[in-house]
Amino acid sequence: MKKLLAATASLALMAGAAGAEDIKIGVILGFTGPLESITPAMGAGAELAMKEVTESGKLLGGSTVTSVRGDSTCVDAAAATAAAERLVTTDKVNAIMGADCSGVTGAILANVAMPNGIAMISPSATSPGLSTAEDNGLFFRTAPSDARQGEIVRDILKDHGVGSIAITYTNNDYGKGLAEAIERNWKESGGTVTISSAHEDGKADYSAEVGALASAGGDVLVVAGYVDQGGSGVVRAALDTGAFSTFYFPDGMVGEKLNENFGAELNGSYGAYPGTDSPGAAKFQEMAAGAGFDGTGPFAPESYDAAALIMFAMQAANSSASGDLAGKVLDVANAPGEEIFPGELAKGLELIAAGTDIDYVGATAVELIGPGESAGNYREIEFKDGKYETVKFR
Repeated sequence: MKKLLAATASLALMAGAAGAEDIKIGVILGFTGPLESITPAMGAGAELAMKEVTESGKLLGGSTVTSVRGDSTCVDAAAATAAAERLVTTDKVNAIMGADCSGVTGAILANVAMPNGIAMISPSATSPGLSTAEDNGLFFRTAPSDARQGEIVRDILKDHGVGSIAITYTNNDYGKGLAEAIERNWKESGGTVTISSAHEDGKADYSAEVGALASAGGDVLVVAGYVDQGGSGVVRAALDTGAFSTFYFPDGMVGEKLNENFGAELNGSYGAYPGTDSPGAAKFQEMAAGAGFDGTGPFAPESYDAAALIMFAMQAANSSASGDLAGKVLDVANAPGEEIFPGELAKGLELIAAGTDIDYVGATAVELIGPGESAGNYREIEFKDGKYETVKFR
């Protein structure tokens, strides 16, 4: 339910009195590590929203918004925490767009965001454990929980007539949570899981892991890993040994690197990652192309939306302080209100300043549920002619 007060309008009229600010938003993603091939587009997506708002001159009396990047590494909690500490204590960011991978996101939330009262919106941390993590009302995500992804995987596998699956997952919060969601949903639907086993990232040889998977068998190997790390290593070993010929790829395995690494070897394999065919998605893809990056890449639109929500929440709170804006995120993200799409951020800021409710639909048909996370829309893909292509949306 909306909580914007009529007084917002009168307060907003005085916003310029305090003078424009140089607002800083931290963008902390795994610019190095197992997802480094997809994070450039994610960072670009968030910064595209910041540029749009800055050029509009409509945020808090003409304030500008600057991106300050930090490297989460995706997998090193200590390094991610140190990067976030720098953003907060040295760079004085007002909020954080990020992090990306679930483990480092949880570490930053517990060790940096909560102690310092910093709001953060992740575009891609999907662990179900984050739904119930203590957050003092500071944490949100534009990506759906893997509890939802487990349902999507089940439905797609059923549609392909699969009876049994083997699961390999990266040995961290993301991999474990996703594997558990897939196994639970698959078994409840009557499917068979022959084996569910972890793999470690960073190894040169995955023959032992693939040997165990091959011994267990299965119609399809579900690879809940990272495209720039062990997930691709397992796939390579499975293909080279003939252990499996058909694979299912969840979100962390989807990216252009998958095409580059395997090409036609994956024809007939399939998967899904968050995405929508909404009008906002098409507009964002157009804007991204104009800015020189791929707007269909995994979590790039979610990153644009995460940054936009932070800035809209600031406008609704008439404050750039995290403690103020956090309480407004759900207000600007959900109905009722006038729908706002990519390229319309200036319009949204003007409406909020005038005391009018907005419903930010954005690039991903944003609707935040429960503890401030996306309800979940997915882009289903299939490998044909040496590359994956979208076949439908769910």
